[in-house]
Amino acid sequence: MMNGPGKSDRPIVPVKSPNKAGRPAAEAMEGRGRPKGNPVSQTMHRTQGRERMQRAWKRVREAGRKDRKTRLTSLFHHITSVDALREAYRRLNRQAAPGVDGVRWKQYGAELEANLQDLSARLKRGGYRAKPVCRTYIPKADGRQRPLGVTALEDKLVQTSAVETLNAVYENDFLGFSCGFRPGRGQHDALDALAVGIEKKRIAWVLDADIHGFFDAIDHEWMMKFVEHRIGDQRVVRLIRKWLSAGVLEDGTLRQVEEGTPQGGSISPLLSNIYLHYVLDLWADRWRKAHAAGEVIIVRYADDFIIGFQSKSDAERFLGELRERLAKFSLELHPEKTRLIEFGTYAAERRLRRGLGKPETFDFLGFTHICGKAKNGWFQLWRKTRRKRLQTKLHEIKIALRRRWHEPIKQVGRWLGSVVAGHIQYYGVPYNLKALWSFRAQVTRLWRRALERRSQRAAVSWARMARPRERFLPPALICHPYPDQRFRARTQGRSPVR
Repeated sequence: MMNGPGKSDRPIVPVKSPNKAGRPAAEAMEGRGRPKGNPVSQTMHRTQGRERMQRAWKRVREAGRKDRKTRLTSLFHHITSVDALREAYRRLNRQAAPGVDGVRWKQYGAELEANLQDLSARLKRGGYRAKPVCRTYIPKADGRQRPLGVTALEDKLVQTSAVETLNAVYENDFLGFSCGFRPGRGQHDALDALAVGIEKKRIAWVLDADIHGFFDAIDHEWMMKFVEHRIGDQRVVRLIRKWLSAGVLEDGTLRQVEEGTPQGGSISPLLSNIYLHYVLDLWADRWRKAHAAGEVIIVRYADDFIIGFQSKSDAERFLGELRERLAKFSLELHPEKTRLIEFGTYAAERRLRRGLGKPETFDFLGFTHICGKAKNGWFQLWRKTRRKRLQTKLHEIKIALRRRWHEPIKQVGRWLGSVVAGHIQYYGVPYNLKALWSFRAQVTRLWRRALERRSQRAAVSWARMARPRERFLPPALICHPYPDQRFRARTQGRSPVR
């Protein structure tokens, strides 16, 4: 007989029915109970928590979609719940370097539930303190150093949880031509939108713009004003202030910062998008509707953006007003990376009539964009791997091969195969096949030279090198469709460049 509610806390043990119903069973077999020491599965907790958070984010999206001028005042509990923090922990990079706390992902997860409960409690009672960001530098393609912040693990957890909740708010507000650091969008979405805009619109001039030191120049006071346009929960606002004012630890010295966001933090990309949404996107969208005489396309990825114009007068006027607009918010265009060039369907013909050379090219997201021609003589946009990016990648491979001289050929081959595959996956766009084959050939040459230098035997012939090359290095293939095909499929006629 089954026990009623509250009668017993013991698990119910089913009894196997006798073979012959209606007769007394000679022997009834006892059922199998739960294994000892195996309570409710952690996987079940994670799944249920993830489902709860998905429902919570859906409610936030719906609330933000109803009225885009409404300030949301109840978001803090979505960020600080144990379910949200657990989901954030699952999304973190497990191999990331530790911050000032010295705690790694695996170490924190040894007592995950207890740590998350403690973190959630500190957040709710106001006991959470943001730790300084360790600053390190990584080399850039142009030889300069890019500052990178390494955040403490608990700060990463809370920031990742905040990003998920705030994305549910701001994805309703961000404009379609903003493609950087947004869910479901990436570099190739920006590249496709730009290619379709140049080929399908009457674009004759291109403004290739870059904001000088953007992440280090963000004004904190303006940043908080922009956040408070939509976020009315002061507890969330205070969290963001803590992260912005946590300070930077560089060479053992703690330095307070009054501007900029630390590159490397989980919250930094979202804050940069919010800043540029109010400073640039809304203003540029209004400008092209109110002042442009011809067609204008805009594509932005983080602080890099390309704007195409039909009229040169529109382009020159926009550039002048853009400088004034950015100056109001402590920003300026990079003097060397900002150019206005003649580019588009008829650029080659017009320059030829004026006795000028071929149209200039511009770089965007690792590709050099070129005014080319199809077999029938019509205009066609060509995108080639940027030369500096290619040279930098080959140099990195050369240095890494020196450290791997004494590793087995199979191990080195698998690593090189993953490097080549990743390169092809990104740069495998139409009309770039020649550059892909060149990259694969250069990697093979570097590998052959490394094999020769690690041994005192005879030189490794190209015939002998063919076997490991074909075995480990994937062939160069075009793995991305034509821009207009994917762009039309993704946008379904709702063009984000309009």
